[in-house]
Formats: sequence, structure tokens, C-alpha cells
Amino acid sequence: MKTVNVADLKNNLSRYLRQVRAGEEILIRDRKMPVAKIVPLPAELGFDAEELRLAAEGRLRLPTKKLPESFWFPRVKGSKKMLKRAIDAVSRDRDERDEGILGR
Repeated sequence: MKTVNVADLKNNLSRYLRQVRAGEEILIRDRKMPVAKIVPLPAELGFDAEELRLAAEGRLRLPTKKLPESFWFPRVKGSKKMLKRAIDAVSRDRDERDEGILGR
């Protein structure tokens, strides 16, 4: 792991961000005391551009790991019916939102 002091990070931020995008972790020090770490986002989570933009604005917090499949497909009686109802409800909500935004 690479270590950098705050002043150097400030002066060369673009260079360090390129290194993070390439997979490098960077430990940030303030007067030799570690204060933070910059780490690359996990690629397997597959964030889209909108999610990354919202995270950069502080309006969304990105997950650090995937939820287990059992979260989405619980093995309980009637779970397929409940899942279908949930999907239908979300679809209706999105359609109503899009109608309001797009004026359909």
C-alpha cells in the first residue's frame, strides 16, 4: 500500500486517483499520523454512471458487498407471489413517476 502526506495528495490528486482506479490503495497521513485510506470501488458490484455521480454528490452511499441471493429469493411459502407483487408495485411507482416527470 502506498503512503502519501496530505500536502502531496493535494498537489498531485489526479495522479493518485489514476493509481486508485488502477487498483492501488493509498494511505493518507497528516504529520506522519494515518488519517484516511483511499481504496478502489469493487468492480464486481458494477455501479453505473448515475450511481457513481450520486455517490460523488453525497446523495447515495455505495454498498461495499453484494447481498446474498437468499435476500432476494427467500425460501418461504408464497415468496414467489410476494416477489411478483413487490416487482409490480415498484414498476407501477416508476411508471407514475415517469408520467409526472415526462408529462405523459
